[in-house]
Amino acid sequence: MLNNSVKNTLAVVGLCLGGLATSATANADAALRAQAQAFFKPLPAAMPGSENDTPERIALGEQLYFETALSTNGSQSCNSCHQVDNNGAGVDNEPTSPGALGERGGRNSPTSFNAGFHIAQFWDGRAADLKAQAKGPILNPVEMAMPDEATAEQRLRDAGYATAFAKAFPNAEPALSYDNMAEAIAAFERTLITRDRFDEFLAGDDQALNAAEKQGLKTFISTGCIACHSGATLGGTMYQKMGVVNAYANTSDIGRQEVTGKASDRFVFKVPALRDISRTAPYFHDGAAKTLDEAVKQMAWLQLGRSLSDADTASIVTFLNALENTRPVTLSSVK
Repeated sequence: MLNNSVKNTLAVVGLCLGGLATSATANADAALRAQAQAFFKPLPAAMPGSENDTPERIALGEQLYFETALSTNGSQSCNSCHQVDNNGAGVDNEPTSPGALGERGGRNSPTSFNAGFHIAQFWDGRAADLKAQAKGPILNPVEMAMPDEATAEQRLRDAGYATAFAKAFPNAEPALSYDNMAEAIAAFERTLITRDRFDEFLAGDDQALNAAEKQGLKTFISTGCIACHSGATLGGTMYQKMGVVNAYANTSDIGRQEVTGKASDRFVFKVPALRDISRTAPYFHDGAAKTLDEAVKQMAWLQLGRSLSDADTASIVTFLNALENTRPVTLSSVK
């Protein structure tokens, strides 16, 4: 049997080795954080433009976001395709969304969370900001299918919104207008900011991500995903051709070329942001990728010319799962 002296010596050695291991892990975490901070940033607390938003305007925008009177037959609201109630991720999880009259749109409905941080709105960037985007679907014949702005305004008057508009836009005449409707919806959407554990890791919390998630972050960076998916939202800040190295199968949608008319914009789309990406399946502009694993593998092949192993794919997906939103949406007008 070991005497007490030997036992004490072994205990000290164990403590030293444990301390060295802890120190090495801390150093590795610090190095990974420094590397990550070169490409990513925590999400800001507020979106651009929110400095002009008032509680009255945000409250009105929330009501309008859920208002079905803004569709031709009273069947749809913004929330129909971009669901934020019931812990929704700002999408309907459909490849493409059905409109008020049953016809499906040609593109996947992107999330409304963090959208105000993006370079522009819609897959092809045809709307400069949230306000411009809010005006589009209501008059789109395939979506909410209202015939014109005047009809939409009258629907809101009939629904009793005049007083709320007057409070939200006290200096406007008339207060209830299509333009102010879009501004109010945008004000509400500017409150839709996610939070996740990756922010906590970037801020200095080594325990915010587990070992597998940290390895996934390393794989995400080393694979080259950061070429397009960087910044606070991990995307949404640039346009890129779908199929940079290897051609994408779907060639019927020419992307941003429809907006600019430039041949160089053929098959070019806004790069999706990856915050909360694990909850927004299916993926791509046409909703063709059913799972995140499938999307990651295809992106590596199409954009980088890399054939990812199942292990590396799973590692990246593990990291992306850590971007899940942990901030509940508090709604005041929806019961």
